[in-house]
Amino acid sequence: MKMHRFCQGDHPTIGAGFSRRDFLHVGMLGTLGLTLPKLMQLQALELPKVEGYAATADAVIHIYLPGGMAQHESWDPKPFASPDYRGPYTPIKTSIPGEYVGEKFVNIAKIMNKLTVVRSMTHGEAAHERGTHNMFTGYRPSPAIKFPSFGSVISHEQGARNNLPPYVVVPSQTVPEQGTGYMSSAYGPFALGSDPADKGFAVRDLLSPKDINQQRFDRRRSLLETVDQHFRETEKSDAIGAMDSFYQAAYGLVSSAKAREAFDLTKESEKMRDEYGRNAAGQRFLLARRLVEAGVRMVSVNFGGWDHHSNIKSGFDGQAPQFDQAFARLITDLADRGMLKRTLVMVSSEFGRTPRVNGTNGRDHWPRVFSVALAGGGMKEGYIHGASDALGGEPDREAVGPEDLAKTMYRALGINAEKRIVSDGGRPIDIVNGGRVMQEWLA
Repeated sequence: MKMHRFCQGDHPTIGAGFSRRDFLHVGMLGTLGLTLPKLMQLQALELPKVEGYAATADAVIHIYLPGGMAQHESWDPKPFASPDYRGPYTPIKTSIPGEYVGEKFVNIAKIMNKLTVVRSMTHGEAAHERGTHNMFTGYRPSPAIKFPSFGSVISHEQGARNNLPPYVVVPSQTVPEQGTGYMSSAYGPFALGSDPADKGFAVRDLLSPKDINQQRFDRRRSLLETVDQHFRETEKSDAIGAMDSFYQAAYGLVSSAKAREAFDLTKESEKMRDEYGRNAAGQRFLLARRLVEAGVRMVSVNFGGWDHHSNIKSGFDGQAPQFDQAFARLITDLADRGMLKRTLVMVSSEFGRTPRVNGTNGRDHWPRVFSVALAGGGMKEGYIHGASDALGGEPDREAVGPEDLAKTMYRALGINAEKRIVSDGGRPIDIVNGGRVMQEWLA
């Protein structure tokens, strides 16, 4: 069986194509003239006035567990099933009376009373790419059109604030499903370029080299202004005049201490960094909190590889404790700061795993039923929605599709998901086609 690319390590950011002005590098600032100015176009847009809803959230942290996390070992254990269905772990009790989670979710068990867990998510796509598309767009894949990710739609509808990109992926965009689809690349994600867990982590576009002092930095900005003036005088192009403002906005982000500090994990105490975990999950989730606190509207965080066709116990032993510690600390941290009510945290994967353990002690792809966890942003606390059957193979009641999840997320943000966005080809397309707002999840 072909293994999914997620399981073969992290992948570099998928970048946009070069424009004719990409030669305007500023000293050693790397891709400053490529990604930031394009993203800063969002601040100059006249966004359409949308008839939306009263928002219960002003930011989203979408934690994505690529590869297909097994529901039995995580959110939907079957403590009374036979070992070949129950799996290698003993489920543990949670802070919701009568409810269990997987044995490795020791910290999550304590904060279950703050979560909404959906145990009846379902769709029909057993291939990684197609399942991923469902869970990042709310749409089933189509050969005729590429749909935009949640973050790109949010960027289009709500734009930037506090001089920060509206949509950030941590650590990088690993799949096209996190991209803009039929929308302009201006609504694409801002990628870090390195992992927050790496020693000496720094975002490539925000920190100037140590040998460039403020005087030299300002002089190079002046040089760019001179070149821009030349283009305007010789070509009389309105587009070039507009691009100048985008470049200046990019400089504004680089020169803004507040914006730079949002990406700077060294501003956190050593104690806080330890509590999240000095690992990929811990530092990525901590950075996500810093970004939404500063004003980023959506942070999409990728963590791990959960395609456990064999030896699922070894796979979970290696990754689940990181996720458990970091996720539980994120929820309590947001609550302690008074941010949880306005920040929607969403944990998903492209599908679940087969109810029965296979001959190599793993589980295979299974889209018929799996779980999603939600917290904050107007969601209920301590609520379990739906159920899988006794073996964890089919929805037993209250089945939910990706379009329902998408519609509810947009509702929390005050976005009318029934609005149509005009694609680059001129075709009006629903933000979400079908599904319903899951009023049962809302507090």
